[in-house]
Amino acid sequence: MFRPQPIHGESMAGSSEFTGVDFYDMDGLLSEEERAVRDTVRAWVDADLMPVIGTCYVEGRFPKQLIPGMAELGLLGANLPEKYGCAGLNNVAYGLIMQELERGDSGIRSFASVQGALVMYPIHAFGSEAQRLHWLPRLASGTEIGCFGLTEPDFGSNPAGMLTTARETSDGWVLNGTKMWITNGSQATVAIIWAKTGAIDDVASIRGFIVPTGTPGFTAKDQKGKLSLRASDTSELHLQDVHVPKDALLPNSGGIKSPLMCLTQARYGIAWGAVGAAMACFDEARRYALNRVMFARPIGQTQLQQERLANMLTEITKGQLLVLQLGRLKDQGTMKPAQVSLAKRNNVNMACECARESRRLLGANGILIEYHSMRHLANLESVYTYEGTHDMHSLILGQEITGLAAY
Repeated sequence: MFRPQPIHGESMAGSSEFTGVDFYDMDGLLSEEERAVRDTVRAWVDADLMPVIGTCYVEGRFPKQLIPGMAELGLLGANLPEKYGCAGLNNVAYGLIMQELERGDSGIRSFASVQGALVMYPIHAFGSEAQRLHWLPRLASGTEIGCFGLTEPDFGSNPAGMLTTARETSDGWVLNGTKMWITNGSQATVAIIWAKTGAIDDVASIRGFIVPTGTPGFTAKDQKGKLSLRASDTSELHLQDVHVPKDALLPNSGGIKSPLMCLTQARYGIAWGAVGAAMACFDEARRYALNRVMFARPIGQTQLQQERLANMLTEITKGQLLVLQLGRLKDQGTMKPAQVSLAKRNNVNMACECARESRRLLGANGILIEYHSMRHLANLESVYTYEGTHDMHSLILGQEITGLAAY
């Protein structure tokens, strides 16, 4: 097996002036603040995340030591108001944060995405002002870590079928149920739990609850045996007669629409994050192609590898422009959930293909942890499935196009 070759310096064979994955001058479409946010996060990823991510992935552990740095940069709930200790950035800047985090690793982006879009967002959108003032600054600072309890062992693509219940008592609520595939679950100090407060077939009775994970009856168990997202905590949650006070209820939550609104926020960030993973794979493949010599010339001088690179660059460029317009629509308040489905579906699939092609270009070296494309490829296979599978987003778009639900 070949050993890794340096990919930091470019060989003299690469005389092109190409300097990065910005073929259509996307920088020119960004504000000065948006570019500054992206560059700051990119520098942090390069300096703090990249030196440890390979080891964390192999060992199957989340790099918890990085949380304070992420919080200090304002990466947690970055598009929520400054009033609550958040950065108050627009949604394009938030998307660029997700892009750069996933350029490092999908698991790191998942941590920030869950914290901001699936824990802080529902508290902001459906919570009382007292709940916002108590929880959001703590979550933004990383002193509290959250998880989102929606998916169940038998109800993934159909969350309305959930079996978790919340029974009202004289002094609060008692929750019972099981949640599965929960990012951040084992390290979370607080969980947003979705449960039915009425009959098990009453979808309208779905409500959200803020549940401290130290509450008696609440347990989290790590999911073992993962071959993907290994640098991310994934857990199963069990709630057995978990008693919470009345003010644990998110008062403005109601029906399946509430958790689906949260998922729309998370899917938006995923659409940007996938672009970052694809960019990382393209950068690695291009540098390797300029340096790897075979038959007395760089492999980047062969038609086969140039076609690979051209296809990757084309698809990444389309994905970049797609999420930028989506972000502008979100900032205008006109973004539709189906538009997010299109972006998540397209960009994750695109990133999977870029990671696969980069891995192949790297040859035998591509399976080594010293390189990144195989890690991205394995991670993206999970991203392809979670927050709405690729196929479910196809059906969402199909319903949008025809007006007919096929599920």
